Amino acid sequence: MGDSPLNPLVLIGVGSSFAFSGLFYHLYQEKKKELQKLKEIPLFKPDQHLVKVLKANAHKRLQYVAVEGVVQADGEPLSSRFVPRCFGVIQKIGQEENWKYWNSVTSTWDSRTTKKTETNNSVPFSLVNPESYISDVSVKVHNPLEASGCFMERVYFKVKRAEEGLVDAVLQGLSGEKPGTRNETEELLCVGRTLTGFGEVVLEGDQVMRLQAPKNGRQYVLVPSDHRSFLDRHEASASMWKTLSTVTGITGASLLTGVLYNLFNKQDDRSK
Repeated sequence: MGDSPLNPLVLIGVGSSFAFSGLFYHLYQEKKKELQKLKEIPLFKPDQHLVKVLKANAHKRLQYVAVEGVVQADGEPLSSRFVPRCFGVIQKIGQEENWKYWNSVTSTWDSRTTKKTETNNSVPFSLVNPESYISDVSVKVHNPLEASGCFMERVYFKVKRAEEGLVDAVLQGLSGEKPGTRNETEELLCVGRTLTGFGEVVLEGDQVMRLQAPKNGRQYVLVPSDHRSFLDRHEASASMWKTLSTVTGITGASLLTGVLYNLFNKQDDRSK
């Protein structure tokens, strides 16, 4: 039965390969469309050219554009609580306590997060031209916490394990719970970091520009990299789905060719 060209396992492999190939090709097409839309978004830097474009617009605004610049605090930046000489404009400090509970069914200690706190701090900041030594023109980033995108950088992470004494061990045995670990993390949007924002840009006065959530319902996004690197990651993702579609398609075709070849050979042997 194992030598039969119609082995069920082989047929399942053929079907699965073609199914995955179709799925990966669909994902490739979707990513390709997304990439094309991203490339159609106008890209600007905080400079006089952007000011001139906004002044030429009747409403002094651009509905949806990408702005690439370097993060600069409008006033005094935030200092990292744990890392010396590390400054940012948005700060998130989180603490998480993990406790262990005795599971009488499995006779093991199970972990559970019992307390999680997060502190958020921020100061106003702008994007400045990375190619300009004197930042006479900048784009203020409005309500950055409303934007999507993983634009924070983890600068500190530490796990503290609870120390147990003899008395604590007795009490824990009676209560059925004991402290496990405490995790501390700090995330910053650091000063000097290259950031690309996608949203609406409005001109206020002669030189002050503001990046904000678009009124047309499109996503307000902040990306912690330059625009080219952002597109490169999307192109790499599209290339990955295309490669997976090709590999699984070739695998399915090879298996199907082997099945048909063995089947025809078997028919020829019977006819002879």
